[in-house]
Amino acid sequence: MATGSVLAFWAVAFLLIVMPGPDWAFTIGAGLTGRSVVPAVSGLVVGYAAVTAIVAAGVGALVAGSASALTALTLVGGAYLVWQGAATLTHPAAASTEPQAGTGWRTFLRGIGVSGLNPKGLLLFVALLPQFTDPDDSWPIASQIGVLGLTFMATCAVWYLCLGVLTRTVLNGRPGKTRLISRLSGTAMTALGIYLLLDHFLT
Repeated sequence: MATGSVLAFWAVAFLLIVMPGPDWAFTIGAGLTGRSVVPAVSGLVVGYAAVTAIVAAGVGALVAGSASALTALTLVGGAYLVWQGAATLTHPAAASTEPQAGTGWRTFLRGIGVSGLNPKGLLLFVALLPQFTDPDDSWPIASQIGVLGLTFMATCAVWYLCLGVLTRTVLNGRPGKTRLISRLSGTAMTALGIYLLLDHFLT
């Protein structure tokens, strides 16, 4: 696979990743509640790995072309974000140097849901990944999509680990600001979930 195609995709992927969205809100929220943001970021990455596998297998195009499947995915994804945002709003994080017991796996699974159940993310992958593949390349299309997906996941991992650690470092010992940022994160997730739902029903 041509290095130039991977680098071109990386440039586009980086611009998409640094734009605030559900992943940002989730990572910031996770950075405020535990000692490590690794479970949260790992969950996001695994969610994108699942989306990459779906697209590489050709299922993504089928989902994108099925009105009923896309409707179901949009409803589930939007409702999931609203639920997570509401949970964050009702139980805002408090600054702490101690991890909350038993939250690692739950945070990991929530991360998978945030990235893996985002219908916009699936459609983005369906529309974006194939553009950087070459049918005449010696690598199969599925393998090329896999490389591009790994590039996206690696960039996500680095960016969100830095974001989560920065959030925790800057806000550590500042409970007032911690609660404010936590509520803003919850509001962002709720608003994005509502947007997904309204965007589907109004278009």
